[in-house]
Amino acid sequence: MNAEVFVDTNVFLYAISDQAEEEAKSDRARELMLTESWGWSTQVAGEFFSTATSSKRQFQLSPNQAAEFVKIWLTFPTATLGPSTVLRALEIQQRFQVHYWDAAIIAAAAELGCHTIYTEDLSHGQDYGGVTVMNPFHS
Repeated sequence: MNAEVFVDTNVFLYAISDQAEEEAKSDRARELMLTESWGWSTQVAGEFFSTATSSKRQFQLSPNQAAEFVKIWLTFPTATLGPSTVLRALEIQQRFQVHYWDAAIIAAAAELGCHTIYTEDLSHGQDYGGVTVMNPFHS
């Protein structure tokens, strides 16, 4: 299954947020998830679960609540981190000098056929070999 855009962890976290100071980002994240042909990866699923259930977050989900979101979202195109993704991520890390886990997200997006990654964690507008990062909250 392919997707047009890849959604990173922070977009999912804003989508479930009920914090007043995050309302605009929450609305934007929900809009993207409802209107875009999106995909994600098992890495992002794990990051979402871990962060959403963290006691360090103001808005914390129970493990059961977070698992329900993950189960629903796994029905969307989901890249796994198999050997080919890891090798591609290593190449991306070396070429663009980004952190490995960011490179793994770029590699997963490419494997899903995505041309865009929605994230706050990489440089807005940067092209990583055919996959462009867009901060959906950038004004």
